[in-house]
Amino acid sequence: MEISKKHKVAVLGGGSFGTVIANVVANNGYPVTLWLRSEAVAAQIQSSGENSAYLPGYRLNPSISISTDLEESVKHCESIFFAVPSGAFRQLAKKVNQWLPSDALVISTAKGIEGDTFLLPTEVLCEELPGNEVGLISGPNLAKEIANSQITATVVASDNDTLCAQVQNLLVSSYFRVYINHDRFGVELAGALKNIYAIVSGITDAIGAGQNTKAVVLTRSLAEMSRFARELGANPMTFLGLGGIGDLYVTCTSPLSRNFRVGVCLGQGKTLNQAIKEVGQIAEGVNTTKLVKEKADKLGVYMPLASALYATLFEQRPIKESLSAMMLSEQNMDVDFMVKSNDE
Repeated sequence: MEISKKHKVAVLGGGSFGTVIANVVANNGYPVTLWLRSEAVAAQIQSSGENSAYLPGYRLNPSISISTDLEESVKHCESIFFAVPSGAFRQLAKKVNQWLPSDALVISTAKGIEGDTFLLPTEVLCEELPGNEVGLISGPNLAKEIANSQITATVVASDNDTLCAQVQNLLVSSYFRVYINHDRFGVELAGALKNIYAIVSGITDAIGAGQNTKAVVLTRSLAEMSRFARELGANPMTFLGLGGIGDLYVTCTSPLSRNFRVGVCLGQGKTLNQAIKEVGQIAEGVNTTKLVKEKADKLGVYMPLASALYATLFEQRPIKESLSAMMLSEQNMDVDFMVKSNDE
């Protein structure tokens, strides 16, 4: 479904991913406003043509409007991307609700869980923006690689086909592909959970673990994620796609991943506060580990990797003890869900 080149877009959030999304949309010929909270950062972007705080050297399309006026940014928009940390979603959505057109499509880019409610970002948006169709994009989408025009694929997840087609039109390019998945909950849950295991993978990398060990961590992480997701009602097969194993792989192996870098710092013997300070950006996996561990305990879901990481992050268990607990956890089924044959 083609959409008009006059289709107005707002991207809320001037971090690395919000900046990249705004630029992709602008390069595709659509009018887009990039909204930021900071007057100083907005002025810097306007004067230099790049977001030097997050993506130095990445030239932005001059057609992008840079704004700190939230009302002006959203009130005439037809599509709006929420590209702020998940913890800021509810407050921002409450503000936006008074100006956002009722037919505007709302797309989340965040990967986290709200602390008090255990709601995912789109669930928060649905509560605060009940009149709007809501979806998300997720997948192995490192902003710096997109900025360098590296071939990348993402998933737009929604049961609304119009929203999915609209997002494809806004984002598809020669290097950025957009696939559709109707399991919004599963895709979004995978995006939140993988941040836990990126921290675990960073730790194993820092201590010099071999490829066998890294393979064990990656595959058991996927098993743990899908086990937890199935308990919450998601389709575990979703975890075999871009939003699951694709996103898990890239965040568990790339030094561009904030959560992976936090894990590396921890594996080098630094404290959590030191790790967060060194990374310099929000790593959603820290808070997600706490929330998921507590939820898994209530549901009785076996999650040895997440539990061991929780002990290191919040109970001061030494890294070596946590790694031992991870590697020596109960041996059970290799794959927790199987496709039944016709004979079964």
